[in-house]
Amino acid sequence: MRLAIVGVGKMGRSILEGILKAEFLAPQEVGVVDIKEYAQGVAAQYGVKVLTHSELRVAERVLISVQPKDLPTVAPQITHPNTGYISIMAGVSTRVLTERLGTRRVVRAMPNLAATIGKSSTAVVGPREAEEAGDLEFARQLFATVGDVYDLPERLFDAFTGMSASAPAYVAMVAEALADGGVKMGIPRAQALKLAADVLIATGELLRYKHPAVIKDEVSSPGGTTIHGVAALEARGIRAALIEAVQAATLRGHELGQDE
Repeated sequence: MRLAIVGVGKMGRSILEGILKAEFLAPQEVGVVDIKEYAQGVAAQYGVKVLTHSELRVAERVLISVQPKDLPTVAPQITHPNTGYISIMAGVSTRVLTERLGTRRVVRAMPNLAATIGKSSTAVVGPREAEEAGDLEFARQLFATVGDVYDLPERLFDAFTGMSASAPAYVAMVAEALADGGVKMGIPRAQALKLAADVLIATGELLRYKHPAVIKDEVSSPGGTTIHGVAALEARGIRAALIEAVQAATLRGHELGQDE
């Protein structure tokens, strides 16, 4: 058993799908732990094995995909010697993981919702012991099955969470607002939503090659429609609102870590 996944909710399940689709691991190399009926359904769908907490000792590594508040309860049930751990719990530091799990073979990772479509940005970090045991490299390869992977200093993890991991919610709100604007101006709802999605996807691709300010300037002709729209956004403080959203989410990440 090369990997056990504790918690196969939306994110845990997405990672499981990525692992199997990329053939990084075979189904027989993966086990899952969750509420019995749910775990059995996931196991039947993907061909993996349902494990009990005591059976986790057979796993080389354990991916912890539960809510941070559940760690104090879960940790004593999943702690076994000679096991490496990978956590995707927001705000939970490697120090806390080490204390709760009784080992320094811990990797802290933070993917985002785009893992569900193989487009996540995932940050990873781990202490020397995790690097030496191969746990950090294993985590890099694992999360590469659901998107791009970044080695990031742990001091920046909460900021990464507040920006990258939380950003799908912010961008979705922008898309919804754009669609609402289209509806207000007479575009049917379904069409407005598709147009909003299309323009955000296309702009995302453009941002791979051009600075945001360049894109804005290229679209904003003198006295034209776009610059008037930009002025309206600036008047409403869109930049400040997004900056404050990242800051607020970052600070909440700090709080979650302190709760532990």
